[in-house]
Amino acid sequence: MTSSASVAAAPAHHSGEPRRYQMYIDGDWVDAQSAETFETVDPYTGETWAVVPRAGAADVDRAVTAARRAFDDGPWGRMTAVQRARLMRRLAEVIADRATEVGVVESLDNGKLLREMEGQLKGLPAYYEYFAGAADKLHGDTIPSDRSNFFIYTVREPVGVVAAITPWNSPILLMSWKLAPALAAGCTFVVKPAEQAPASTLEFARLVEEAGFPPGVFNVITGFGPDCGAPLAGHPGVDKVAFTGSTAVGSAVMTGAASHLAHVSLELGGKSPNIVFEDADLEAAANGAVAGIYAATGQTCMAGSRLLVQESVYDELVGRVAARAASVRLGDPLLAETEMGPVAFAEHRETVESYISVGREDGATLLAGGGRPSQPELASGFFVEPTLFGDVRNDMRLAREEVFGPVAAAIRFSSEEEALRLANDTAFGLAAGIWTRDLQRAHRMARGIRAGTVWVNSYRAVGPMAPFGGFKASGLGRENGLEALQQYTELKTVWIELDGATRDPFNLA
Repeated sequence: MTSSASVAAAPAHHSGEPRRYQMYIDGDWVDAQSAETFETVDPYTGETWAVVPRAGAADVDRAVTAARRAFDDGPWGRMTAVQRARLMRRLAEVIADRATEVGVVESLDNGKLLREMEGQLKGLPAYYEYFAGAADKLHGDTIPSDRSNFFIYTVREPVGVVAAITPWNSPILLMSWKLAPALAAGCTFVVKPAEQAPASTLEFARLVEEAGFPPGVFNVITGFGPDCGAPLAGHPGVDKVAFTGSTAVGSAVMTGAASHLAHVSLELGGKSPNIVFEDADLEAAANGAVAGIYAATGQTCMAGSRLLVQESVYDELVGRVAARAASVRLGDPLLAETEMGPVAFAEHRETVESYISVGREDGATLLAGGGRPSQPELASGFFVEPTLFGDVRNDMRLAREEVFGPVAAAIRFSSEEEALRLANDTAFGLAAGIWTRDLQRAHRMARGIRAGTVWVNSYRAVGPMAPFGGFKASGLGRENGLEALQQYTELKTVWIELDGATRDPFNLA
Protein backbone atom coordinates (compact mmCIF):
# COMPACT_ATOMS: atom_id res chain seq x y z
CA MET A 1 0.00 0.00 0.00
CA THR A 2 1.36 3.43 -0.90
CA SER A 3 0.73 6.52 1.15
CA SER A 4 -0.85 9.78 0.04
CA ALA A 5 1.47 12.78 0.10
CA SER A 6 1.88 14.45 3.48
CA VAL A 7 0.40 17.84 4.26
CA ALA A 8 2.42 21.00 4.73
CA ALA A 9 3.82 21.33 8.25
CA ALA A 10 3.45 25.12 8.45
CA PRO A 11 1.12 27.71 6.91
CA ALA A 12 3.00 28.49 3.69
CA HIS A 13 2.13 28.31 0.02
CA HIS A 14 3.46 25.34 -1.91
CA SER A 15 6.52 25.84 -4.08
CA GLY A 16 8.42 23.59 -6.45
CA GLU A 17 6.95 20.48 -8.00
CA PRO A 18 3.18 20.05 -7.46
CA ARG A 19 2.15 17.66 -4.73
CA ARG A 20 0.81 14.39 -6.17
CA TYR A 21 -2.19 12.63 -4.70
CA GLN A 22 -3.86 9.27 -5.13
CA MET A 23 -7.48 8.29 -4.53
CA TYR A 24 -8.59 6.19 -1.57
CA ILE A 25 -10.65 3.14 -2.54
CA ASP A 26 -11.23 -0.01 -0.47
CA GLY A 27 -8.46 0.91 1.96
CA ASP A 28 -5.82 1.40 -0.78
CA TRP A 29 -4.26 4.48 -2.35
CA VAL A 30 -4.75 4.16 -6.10
CA ASP A 31 -4.46 6.08 -9.35
CA ALA A 32 -7.30 6.40 -11.83
CA GLN A 33 -7.57 3.32 -14.03
CA SER A 34 -6.99 5.59 -17.03
CA ALA A 35 -3.87 7.01 -15.31
CA GLU A 36 -5.22 10.49 -16.18
CA THR A 37 -4.75 13.39 -13.76
CA PHE A 38 -5.76 17.02 -13.42
CA GLU A 39 -4.28 20.04 -11.68
CA THR A 40 -5.63 22.07 -8.79
CA VAL A 41 -4.66 25.74 -8.55
CA ASP A 42 -3.89 27.84 -5.47
CA PRO A 43 -6.32 30.78 -5.77
CA TYR A 44 -3.88 33.15 -4.04
CA THR A 45 -0.87 32.49 -6.27
CA GLY A 46 -2.70 31.36 -9.40
CA GLU A 47 -0.23 28.47 -9.67
CA THR A 48 -0.72 24.72 -9.78
CA TRP A 49 0.09 23.28 -6.38
CA ALA A 50 -1.30 19.74 -6.59
CA VAL A 51 -2.11 17.00 -9.11
CA VAL A 52 -4.90 14.50 -8.47
CA PRO A 53 -6.30 11.48 -10.35
CA ARG A 54 -9.05 12.06 -12.89
CA ALA A 55 -11.53 9.29 -12.19
CA GLY A 56 -13.97 7.88 -14.70
CA ALA A 57 -16.90 5.48 -14.63
CA ALA A 58 -14.64 2.47 -14.03
CA ASP A 59 -13.23 4.09 -10.89
CA VAL A 60 -16.73 4.98 -9.72
CA ASP A 61 -17.76 1.35 -10.12
CA ARG A 62 -14.72 0.18 -8.20
CA ALA A 63 -15.47 2.53 -5.29
CA VAL A 64 -19.18 1.70 -5.15
CA THR A 65 -18.41 -2.02 -5.32
CA ALA A 66 -15.98 -1.64 -2.40
CA ALA A 67 -18.58 0.25 -0.38
CA ARG A 68 -21.23 -2.36 -1.18
CA ARG A 69 -18.94 -5.21 -0.18
CA ALA A 70 -18.05 -3.46 3.09
CA PHE A 71 -21.73 -2.93 3.83
CA ASP A 72 -22.97 -6.41 2.89
CA ASP A 73 -20.08 -8.68 3.79
CA GLY A 74 -17.39 -6.79 5.67
CA PRO A 75 -16.80 -6.29 9.40
CA TRP A 76 -18.50 -2.88 9.31
CA GLY A 77 -21.90 -4.44 8.64
CA ARG A 78 -21.48 -6.76 11.62
CA MET A 79 -20.46 -4.04 14.07
CA THR A 80 -22.82 -2.89 16.77
CA ALA A 81 -23.74 0.76 17.07
CA VAL A 82 -21.49 1.00 20.12
CA GLN A 83 -18.53 -0.31 18.12
CA ARG A 84 -19.19 2.11 15.27
CA ALA A 85 -19.41 4.95 17.76
CA ARG A 86 -16.03 4.00 19.21
CA LEU A 87 -14.42 4.34 15.79
CA MET A 88 -16.14 7.68 15.23
CA ARG A 89 -14.78 9.02 18.49
CA ARG A 90 -11.33 7.89 17.49
CA LEU A 91 -11.76 9.76 14.20
CA ALA A 92 -12.74 12.87 16.15
CA GLU A 93 -9.48 12.63 18.11
CA VAL A 94 -7.42 12.28 14.93
CA ILE A 95 -9.16 15.27 13.34
CA ALA A 96 -8.41 17.39 16.41
CA ASP A 97 -4.74 16.44 16.20
CA ARG A 98 -4.46 17.35 12.49
CA ALA A 99 -6.81 20.35 12.24
CA THR A 100 -4.14 22.89 11.33
CA GLU A 101 -2.40 20.65 8.79
CA VAL A 102 -5.58 19.79 6.93
CA GLY A 103 -6.85 23.37 7.25
CA VAL A 104 -3.77 24.56 5.35
CA VAL A 105 -4.51 22.14 2.51
CA GLU A 106 -8.12 23.31 2.36
CA SER A 107 -7.01 26.95 2.21
CA LEU A 108 -4.45 26.22 -0.51
CA ASP A 109 -7.17 24.51 -2.51
CA ASN A 110 -10.03 27.02 -2.26
CA GLY A 111 -8.47 30.29 -1.07
CA LYS A 112 -10.58 30.70 2.05
CA LEU A 113 -8.99 32.02 5.22
CA LEU A 114 -6.88 29.55 7.14
CA ARG A 115 -8.39 30.92 10.33
CA GLU A 116 -11.83 29.84 9.06
CA MET A 117 -10.69 26.51 7.61
CA GLU A 118 -8.69 25.70 10.74
CA GLY A 119 -11.63 26.80 12.86
CA GLN A 120 -13.94 24.50 10.94
CA LEU A 121 -11.54 21.59 11.38
CA LYS A 122 -11.15 22.27 15.10
CA GLY A 123 -14.92 22.35 15.45
CA LEU A 124 -15.40 19.22 13.37
CA PRO A 125 -14.79 16.65 16.13
CA ALA A 126 -17.99 17.86 17.79
CA TYR A 127 -19.98 16.58 14.79
CA TYR A 128 -18.51 13.09 14.98
CA GLU A 129 -18.88 13.01 18.77
CA TYR A 130 -22.51 14.15 18.54
CA PHE A 131 -23.47 11.47 16.04
CA ALA A 132 -21.36 8.85 17.80
CA GLY A 133 -23.46 9.56 20.86
CA ALA A 134 -26.62 9.13 18.82
CA ALA A 135 -25.58 5.90 17.06
CA ASP A 136 -26.82 3.55 19.79
CA LYS A 137 -29.99 5.54 20.34
CA LEU A 138 -31.35 4.96 16.87
CA HIS A 139 -34.35 2.77 17.52
CA GLY A 140 -37.87 2.04 16.44
CA ASP A 141 -41.17 1.82 18.31
CA THR A 142 -43.68 -0.70 19.47
CA ILE A 143 -47.09 -0.04 17.94
CA PRO A 144 -50.37 -0.92 19.65
CA SER A 145 -52.21 -3.31 17.36
CA ASP A 146 -55.91 -3.23 16.62
CA ARG A 147 -55.84 -7.06 16.82
CA SER A 148 -54.91 -9.03 19.94
CA ASN A 149 -53.06 -11.70 18.00
CA PHE A 150 -50.38 -9.38 16.57
CA PHE A 151 -47.36 -7.66 18.07
CA ILE A 152 -46.05 -4.84 15.87
CA TYR A 153 -42.76 -3.01 16.08
CA THR A 154 -40.46 -0.93 13.88
CA VAL A 155 -36.69 -0.91 13.48
CA ARG A 156 -34.38 1.52 11.74
CA GLU A 157 -31.72 0.05 9.48
CA PRO A 158 -28.95 1.78 7.50
CA VAL A 159 -29.97 2.85 4.02
CA GLY A 160 -26.82 1.26 2.56
CA VAL A 161 -24.22 2.78 0.25
CA VAL A 162 -24.17 6.59 0.30
CA ALA A 163 -22.75 8.65 -2.57
CA ALA A 164 -21.80 12.19 -1.54
CA ILE A 165 -21.02 14.92 -4.04
CA THR A 166 -19.55 17.89 -2.21
CA PRO A 167 -18.71 21.53 -3.06
CA TRP A 168 -15.47 23.48 -3.12
CA ASN A 169 -16.28 26.15 -0.55
CA SER A 170 -16.05 24.07 2.67
CA PRO A 171 -15.27 20.55 1.43
CA ILE A 172 -14.61 18.71 4.69
CA LEU A 173 -17.24 20.43 6.83
CA LEU A 174 -20.00 19.88 4.30
CA MET A 175 -18.86 16.31 3.64
CA SER A 176 -18.95 15.66 7.40
CA TRP A 177 -22.53 16.90 7.60
CA LYS A 178 -23.23 13.78 5.51
CA LEU A 179 -20.54 11.38 6.68
CA ALA A 180 -21.08 11.65 10.44
CA PRO A 181 -24.78 10.66 10.41
CA ALA A 182 -24.14 8.08 7.69
CA LEU A 183 -21.47 6.34 9.79
CA ALA A 184 -23.63 6.51 12.90
CA ALA A 185 -26.48 4.85 10.99
CA GLY A 186 -24.16 2.10 9.72
CA CYS A 187 -23.86 3.15 6.06
CA THR A 188 -20.77 3.03 3.85
CA PHE A 189 -19.62 6.04 1.88
CA VAL A 190 -18.22 7.15 -1.48
CA VAL A 191 -17.44 10.86 -1.84
CA LYS A 192 -16.59 12.86 -4.91
CA PRO A 193 -15.28 16.29 -3.91
CA ALA A 194 -15.55 19.23 -6.30
CA GLU A 195 -12.81 19.19 -8.93
CA GLN A 196 -11.81 22.75 -7.95
CA ALA A 197 -10.82 21.69 -4.41
CA PRO A 198 -10.34 17.92 -4.03
CA ALA A 199 -7.11 17.72 -2.02
CA SER A 200 -8.42 18.24 1.50
CA THR A 201 -10.88 15.35 1.13
CA LEU A 202 -7.98 13.10 0.11
CA GLU A 203 -6.11 14.30 3.19
CA PHE A 204 -9.18 13.49 5.27
CA ALA A 205 -9.05 9.92 3.97
CA ARG A 206 -5.67 9.59 5.69
CA LEU A 207 -7.37 10.47 8.97
CA VAL A 208 -10.07 7.84 8.40
CA GLU A 209 -7.35 5.30 7.66
CA GLU A 210 -5.45 6.26 10.82
CA ALA A 211 -8.63 5.98 12.91
CA GLY A 212 -8.90 2.33 11.88
CA PHE A 213 -12.08 2.11 9.82
CA PRO A 214 -12.37 -1.14 7.83
CA PRO A 215 -11.59 -1.02 4.09
CA GLY A 216 -14.44 0.11 1.88
CA VAL A 217 -16.34 2.03 4.55
CA PHE A 218 -14.98 5.37 3.29
CA ASN A 219 -13.85 5.93 -0.31
CA VAL A 220 -12.74 9.06 -2.19
CA ILE A 221 -12.82 9.46 -5.96
CA THR A 222 -11.71 12.66 -7.70
CA GLY A 223 -12.82 13.88 -11.07
CA PHE A 224 -15.22 16.03 -13.04
CA GLY A 225 -18.99 16.07 -13.03
CA PRO A 226 -19.79 14.39 -16.37
CA ASP A 227 -17.07 11.74 -16.04
CA CYS A 228 -17.30 11.02 -12.34
CA GLY A 229 -20.19 12.79 -10.58
CA ALA A 230 -22.91 11.73 -13.00
CA PRO A 231 -21.88 8.03 -13.03
CA LEU A 232 -21.78 8.12 -9.23
CA ALA A 233 -25.26 9.64 -8.83
CA GLY A 234 -26.64 7.23 -11.41
CA HIS A 235 -24.87 4.09 -10.18
CA PRO A 236 -27.39 1.32 -9.38
CA GLY A 237 -25.27 0.22 -6.41
CA VAL A 238 -25.86 3.51 -4.61
CA ASP A 239 -28.76 3.63 -2.16
CA LYS A 240 -28.66 7.33 -1.28
CA VAL A 241 -27.19 10.42 -2.95
CA ALA A 242 -26.32 13.40 -0.76
CA PHE A 243 -25.38 16.57 -2.62
CA THR A 244 -24.37 20.11 -1.73
CA GLY A 245 -24.00 22.67 -4.50
CA SER A 246 -25.92 24.81 -6.93
CA THR A 247 -29.62 24.36 -7.58
CA ALA A 248 -29.03 23.66 -11.27
CA VAL A 249 -26.53 20.87 -10.62
CA GLY A 250 -28.68 19.55 -7.78
CA SER A 251 -31.53 19.07 -10.21
CA ALA A 252 -29.26 17.04 -12.50
CA VAL A 253 -28.04 14.95 -9.56
CA MET A 254 -31.62 14.25 -8.55
CA THR A 255 -32.41 13.12 -12.08
CA GLY A 256 -29.47 10.71 -12.00
CA ALA A 257 -30.53 9.30 -8.65
CA ALA A 258 -34.09 8.89 -9.88
CA SER A 259 -32.88 6.49 -12.57
CA HIS A 260 -32.52 3.83 -9.87
CA LEU A 261 -34.83 5.35 -7.24
CA ALA A 262 -32.08 6.21 -4.77
CA HIS A 263 -32.87 8.34 -1.75
CA VAL A 264 -31.81 11.95 -2.24
CA SER A 265 -30.92 14.87 0.00
CA LEU A 266 -29.99 18.18 -1.58
CA GLU A 267 -28.51 21.26 0.10
CA LEU A 268 -28.64 23.88 -2.62
CA GLY A 269 -28.42 27.61 -3.27
CA GLY A 270 -29.83 30.62 -1.52
CA LYS A 271 -30.60 34.30 -1.80
CA SER A 272 -31.06 34.84 1.89
CA PRO A 273 -32.50 38.06 3.37
CA ASN A 274 -30.63 39.72 6.23
CA ILE A 275 -33.35 42.00 7.62
CA VAL A 276 -32.57 45.08 9.76
CA PHE A 277 -35.41 46.87 11.56
CA GLU A 278 -35.22 50.43 12.82
CA ASP A 279 -35.10 49.34 16.47
CA ALA A 280 -32.07 47.06 15.94
CA ASP A 281 -28.65 47.57 17.48
CA LEU A 282 -27.19 49.03 14.30
CA GLU A 283 -23.58 48.35 15.21
CA ALA A 284 -24.38 44.68 15.78
CA ALA A 285 -26.54 44.56 12.65
CA ALA A 286 -23.82 46.08 10.49
CA ASN A 287 -21.34 43.56 11.85
CA GLY A 288 -23.86 40.81 11.10
CA ALA A 289 -24.30 42.09 7.57
CA VAL A 290 -20.53 41.94 7.04
CA ALA A 291 -20.42 38.41 8.47
CA GLY A 292 -23.33 37.39 6.29
CA ILE A 293 -21.80 38.38 2.96
CA TYR A 294 -18.05 39.07 3.20
CA ALA A 295 -17.07 36.18 5.45
CA ALA A 296 -15.89 33.25 3.33
CA THR A 297 -15.60 35.76 0.44
CA GLY A 298 -19.37 35.40 0.07
CA GLN A 299 -18.88 31.82 -1.15
CA THR A 300 -21.47 30.23 1.07
CA CYS A 301 -24.98 29.02 0.33
CA MET A 302 -26.30 30.75 3.45
CA ALA A 303 -24.85 34.17 2.51
CA GLY A 304 -27.03 37.10 3.53
CA SER A 305 -26.77 38.54 0.05
CA ARG A 306 -30.01 40.55 0.24
CA LEU A 307 -29.62 43.23 2.91
CA LEU A 308 -33.17 44.41 3.69
CA VAL A 309 -33.11 47.64 5.72
CA GLN A 310 -36.00 49.68 7.11
CA GLU A 311 -36.00 53.04 5.37
CA SER A 312 -35.68 55.14 8.56
CA VAL A 313 -32.25 53.65 9.28
CA TYR A 314 -31.29 52.70 5.74
CA ASP A 315 -28.71 55.44 5.17
CA GLU A 316 -26.99 54.91 8.52
CA LEU A 317 -26.89 51.12 8.35
CA VAL A 318 -25.84 50.94 4.71
CA GLY A 319 -23.22 53.61 5.33
CA ARG A 320 -21.73 51.54 8.14
CA VAL A 321 -21.60 48.43 5.95
CA ALA A 322 -20.05 50.36 3.04
CA ALA A 323 -17.33 51.77 5.30
CA ARG A 324 -16.58 48.35 6.70
CA ALA A 325 -16.49 46.82 3.20
CA ALA A 326 -13.95 49.44 2.12
CA SER A 327 -11.70 48.58 5.07
CA VAL A 328 -11.73 44.78 4.78
CA ARG A 329 -8.14 43.53 4.66
CA LEU A 330 -7.60 41.47 1.51
CA GLY A 331 -4.54 39.29 1.38
CA ASP A 332 -2.86 35.94 1.80
CA PRO A 333 -5.49 33.58 3.26
CA LEU A 334 -2.79 31.80 5.30
CA LEU A 335 -2.00 34.95 7.31
CA ALA A 336 -3.87 35.60 10.54
CA GLU A 337 -4.43 39.29 9.82
CA THR A 338 -6.19 38.68 6.48
CA GLU A 339 -9.97 39.19 6.58
CA MET A 340 -10.88 38.11 3.05
CA GLY A 341 -9.07 35.95 0.55
CA PRO A 342 -9.61 35.37 -3.18
CA VAL A 343 -12.53 33.58 -4.73
CA ALA A 344 -11.87 29.92 -5.42
CA PHE A 345 -10.97 29.89 -9.12
CA ALA A 346 -10.59 32.14 -12.15
CA GLU A 347 -13.86 31.21 -13.86
CA HIS A 348 -15.79 31.94 -10.70
CA ARG A 349 -14.24 35.40 -10.47
CA GLU A 350 -15.54 36.05 -13.97
CA THR A 351 -19.01 34.98 -12.85
CA VAL A 352 -18.95 37.29 -9.83
CA GLU A 353 -17.67 40.18 -11.95
CA SER A 354 -20.44 39.60 -14.48
CA TYR A 355 -23.03 40.09 -11.72
CA ILE A 356 -21.32 43.31 -10.67
CA SER A 357 -21.71 44.51 -14.26
CA VAL A 358 -25.36 43.45 -14.22
CA GLY A 359 -25.93 45.45 -11.04
CA ARG A 360 -24.52 48.56 -12.67
CA GLU A 361 -26.52 48.04 -15.87
CA ASP A 362 -29.78 47.55 -13.96
CA GLY A 363 -29.41 50.88 -12.18
CA ALA A 364 -28.27 49.88 -8.70
CA THR A 365 -25.92 52.32 -6.95
CA LEU A 366 -22.40 51.04 -6.33
CA LEU A 367 -21.48 52.02 -2.77
CA ALA A 368 -18.32 49.99 -2.21
CA GLY A 369 -15.91 47.81 -4.17
CA GLY A 370 -16.92 46.67 -7.61
CA GLY A 371 -13.49 45.82 -8.98
CA ARG A 372 -10.23 44.03 -8.38
CA PRO A 373 -7.84 45.28 -5.66
CA SER A 374 -4.99 47.51 -6.80
CA GLN A 375 -2.25 46.13 -4.53
CA PRO A 376 0.51 44.57 -6.68
CA GLU A 377 0.97 41.68 -4.25
CA LEU A 378 -2.61 40.56 -4.93
CA ALA A 379 -2.36 40.65 -8.72
CA SER A 380 -1.79 36.90 -9.15
CA GLY A 381 -4.76 35.88 -7.02
CA PHE A 382 -8.43 35.65 -7.97
CA PHE A 383 -9.52 38.64 -5.89
CA VAL A 384 -12.74 40.61 -6.01
CA GLU A 385 -13.26 43.61 -3.75
CA PRO A 386 -16.00 43.44 -1.11
CA THR A 387 -18.88 45.01 -3.03
CA LEU A 388 -22.07 46.70 -1.88
CA PHE A 389 -24.90 47.95 -4.07
CA GLY A 390 -27.63 50.27 -2.82
CA ASP A 391 -31.01 51.21 -4.27
CA VAL A 392 -31.57 47.62 -5.35
CA ARG A 393 -35.09 46.52 -6.22
CA ASN A 394 -36.14 43.00 -5.44
CA ASP A 395 -36.96 42.35 -9.11
CA MET A 396 -33.37 43.03 -10.23
CA ARG A 397 -31.18 40.08 -11.18
CA LEU A 398 -28.80 41.07 -8.39
CA ALA A 399 -31.62 40.30 -5.94
CA ARG A 400 -32.98 37.23 -7.72
CA GLU A 401 -29.94 35.13 -8.65
CA GLU A 402 -27.23 33.61 -6.46
CA VAL A 403 -23.91 35.40 -7.02
CA PHE A 404 -21.92 33.24 -4.57
CA GLY A 405 -19.39 35.99 -4.02
CA PRO A 406 -18.75 39.10 -1.90
CA VAL A 407 -21.58 41.15 -3.40
CA ALA A 408 -24.40 42.50 -1.23
CA ALA A 409 -27.63 44.06 -2.50
CA ALA A 410 -29.23 46.60 -0.13
CA ILE A 411 -33.03 46.92 -0.43
CA ARG A 412 -35.29 49.39 1.41
CA PHE A 413 -38.53 48.46 3.15
CA SER A 414 -41.04 50.51 5.09
CA SER A 415 -42.99 48.10 7.29
CA GLU A 416 -42.82 44.67 8.84
CA GLU A 417 -45.38 43.43 6.32
CA GLU A 418 -43.27 44.66 3.41
CA ALA A 419 -40.13 43.12 4.90
CA LEU A 420 -41.84 39.74 5.14
CA ARG A 421 -43.16 40.00 1.59
CA LEU A 422 -39.71 40.87 0.22
CA ALA A 423 -38.02 38.15 2.27
CA ASN A 424 -40.30 35.49 0.82
CA ASP A 425 -40.32 36.90 -2.72
CA THR A 426 -37.57 34.58 -3.94
CA ALA A 427 -37.22 31.15 -5.48
CA PHE A 428 -34.95 30.17 -2.60
CA GLY A 429 -35.54 29.47 1.08
CA LEU A 430 -32.32 28.50 2.81
CA ALA A 431 -31.76 31.04 5.57
CA ALA A 432 -32.65 34.48 6.92
CA GLY A 433 -31.45 36.93 9.54
CA ILE A 434 -33.62 39.25 11.65
CA TRP A 435 -32.20 42.21 13.57
CA THR A 436 -34.59 43.73 16.11
CA ARG A 437 -34.96 44.37 19.84
CA ASP A 438 -38.69 43.57 19.64
CA LEU A 439 -39.11 39.98 20.80
CA GLN A 440 -42.67 39.71 19.50
CA ARG A 441 -41.63 40.97 16.08
CA ALA A 442 -38.74 38.50 16.02
CA HIS A 443 -41.14 35.62 16.61
CA ARG A 444 -43.66 36.90 14.06
CA MET A 445 -40.99 37.23 11.40
CA ALA A 446 -39.40 33.86 12.23
CA ARG A 447 -42.81 32.23 11.87
CA GLY A 448 -43.60 33.97 8.60
CA ILE A 449 -40.31 33.56 6.74
CA ARG A 450 -40.20 30.54 4.41
CA ALA A 451 -36.64 29.39 5.08
CA GLY A 452 -34.96 26.43 6.73
CA THR A 453 -32.91 28.47 9.22
CA VAL A 454 -33.70 31.84 10.79
CA TRP A 455 -31.18 33.70 12.95
CA VAL A 456 -32.29 36.48 15.28
CA ASN A 457 -29.66 39.13 16.10
CA SER A 458 -27.01 36.83 14.67
CA TYR A 459 -25.99 35.34 11.34
CA ARG A 460 -24.15 32.26 10.07
CA ALA A 461 -24.26 30.08 13.18
CA VAL A 462 -24.40 26.29 12.77
CA GLY A 463 -23.89 23.26 14.99
CA PRO A 464 -24.16 19.47 14.91
CA MET A 465 -27.37 19.48 16.94
CA ALA A 466 -29.27 21.96 14.74
CA PRO A 467 -30.92 20.73 11.51
CA PHE A 468 -29.91 22.69 8.41
CA GLY A 469 -31.50 22.73 4.97
CA GLY A 470 -33.81 24.67 2.73
CA PHE A 471 -37.31 25.29 1.48
CA LYS A 472 -38.24 25.66 -2.20
CA ALA A 473 -35.27 25.72 -4.62
CA SER A 474 -32.83 25.56 -1.71
CA GLY A 475 -33.12 21.82 -1.41
CA LEU A 476 -34.63 18.68 0.05
CA GLY A 477 -34.02 17.08 3.42
CA ARG A 478 -31.98 18.23 6.40
CA GLU A 479 -28.39 17.87 7.53
CA ASN A 480 -27.27 17.88 11.19
CA GLY A 481 -29.40 17.10 14.21
CA LEU A 482 -31.25 13.88 14.83
CA GLU A 483 -33.32 14.62 11.73
CA ALA A 484 -30.22 13.94 9.61
CA LEU A 485 -29.68 10.57 11.25
CA GLN A 486 -33.19 9.49 10.28
CA GLN A 487 -32.44 10.29 6.65
CA TYR A 488 -29.64 7.72 6.48
CA THR A 489 -31.94 4.89 7.55
CA GLU A 490 -34.82 2.82 6.24
CA LEU A 491 -37.81 2.14 8.49
CA LYS A 492 -38.89 -1.49 8.71
CA THR A 493 -42.20 -2.63 10.23
CA VAL A 494 -42.40 -6.13 11.75
CA TRP A 495 -45.67 -8.01 12.45
CA ILE A 496 -45.48 -10.98 14.82
CA GLU A 497 -48.50 -13.30 14.81
CA LEU A 498 -49.07 -14.55 18.36
CA ASP A 499 -51.72 -17.26 18.52
CA GLY A 500 -50.93 -19.48 15.51
CA ALA A 501 -54.57 -19.59 14.40
CA THR A 502 -55.41 -20.30 10.76
CA ARG A 503 -57.06 -17.38 9.01
CA ASP A 504 -58.96 -16.88 5.78
CA PRO A 505 -56.20 -16.67 3.13
CA PHE A 506 -58.42 -14.59 0.85
CA ASN A 507 -59.11 -11.83 3.39
CA LEU A 508 -56.62 -9.10 4.32
CA ALA A 509 -55.51 -9.83 7.90
